[in-house]
Amino acid sequence: MATKTARSGRTSTANYKCSECGWTTVKWVGRCGECQAWGSVEESGATVARTTAATAVSEPARRIAEVDATTAAYLPTGVSELDRVLGGGVVPGAVILLAGEPGVGKSTLLLDVAAKFARNDAGAATRDVLYVTGEESAAQVKLRADRIGAVADTLYLTAETDLGAALGQVEAISPKLLIVDSVQTLSSAVVDGSAGGVSQVREVAASLIAAAKRLNMTTLLVGHVTKDGSIAGPRLLEHLVDVVCQFEGERHSRLRLVRAVKNRYGPTDEVGCFDLTDSGIDGLADPSGLFVSRIKDPVSGTCITVTLEGRRPLLAEVQSLLAATNNSQPRRATSGLDSARVSMLLAVLQQRAGAQLHMDDSYVATVGGVKLTEPAMDLAISLALASSKSRIALPARMVAFGEVGLAGEVRPVPGITQRIHEAHRLGFTHAIVPASPNGPGPIPANFSVREVHHLTEAMDLLFGGAK
Repeated sequence: MATKTARSGRTSTANYKCSECGWTTVKWVGRCGECQAWGSVEESGATVARTTAATAVSEPARRIAEVDATTAAYLPTGVSELDRVLGGGVVPGAVILLAGEPGVGKSTLLLDVAAKFARNDAGAATRDVLYVTGEESAAQVKLRADRIGAVADTLYLTAETDLGAALGQVEAISPKLLIVDSVQTLSSAVVDGSAGGVSQVREVAASLIAAAKRLNMTTLLVGHVTKDGSIAGPRLLEHLVDVVCQFEGERHSRLRLVRAVKNRYGPTDEVGCFDLTDSGIDGLADPSGLFVSRIKDPVSGTCITVTLEGRRPLLAEVQSLLAATNNSQPRRATSGLDSARVSMLLAVLQQRAGAQLHMDDSYVATVGGVKLTEPAMDLAISLALASSKSRIALPARMVAFGEVGLAGEVRPVPGITQRIHEAHRLGFTHAIVPASPNGPGPIPANFSVREVHHLTEAMDLLFGGAK
């Protein structure tokens, strides 16, 4: 409903607004049309359309060729795996949001980054870093810093939950790097609501971003996640910051992965790998050893494959075990793999390759807790199952990758040449890959590559007539 004021000529419209992303609509709906969140659309009352008059500019606009881009050059953090994800380091004035589940190691990683950035091992002078903690006391953070060796002379620590006090600490120290752990624990006195609420998170983020741009200060914000894995708080938070990173990892695994979901200054297809231990968190330049078993002699039912995490090739091992059963419905158990995908491959093996699997319980898992969701893993899973059925071990220095269709055909996958070179670098000598029109590309010396068009070709090559 719209009403017009006779004197001012302004139009007032009662509308509804999404508390997550700020999307507005003239009538109530159960689901936001922008962020698709349920139950987030609330009545915001009457809004009055106003115009803003032009004011004097503080700095005149310049030609783009005259802008000095050196002030936004990358600064290495000292943690190579994080620098890889960010595109080379942090950019002065950038605001980075790091989100992850509780206990995954966000605070440990950022405390290590704070100490190494402050020490500036690659530079001549140290840099001031301010670490604001709202979840722990300063003494508790100091205990962790002593345990992981994250202590530096120019690393300042404060425990604050008031936004104004935290900004006062920033003005007093003028750090090159500000870390806030976490953005949901700070609250502003000028905004109603408790810490972590939509209005509070929006105000805290806007104030910290304004300070970061004004002081040319890199800011790292820790964010919580909801039960479904999305970042808690208003969706507007992800739009305001410059970089959004996801910190992932299983509680029972030492491996931690950092992915860039949004990056205004670099790629979004890089992955950083870390090893979380009692003594701290270390970057893994070559994490493939965590995903491959160290069995001396080849064992049937195992196959090594090469997966791509972003642009990074990683070796992983698929293990399978088939056990005869009298049940009318055999059990299909998986770990680290898509159960529906494995069930499909079992059906393809039986119908297209003649493997009799309908009376066997199947157990298929990955080594080291890694999750493999890429379709390129189909060929390795199929060969591991066929190896377990025939009880013939695959060659020790062989890798296999390729997508398997319902007709049993082996389809090409991205990065064939990159996967082959990674396998060669780690000492493998053979590869079974899908046939492609342009071939596998340049092949390293002393490395054998066999291209296959159909699953039966790979099985005949490895097992002969055994099924």
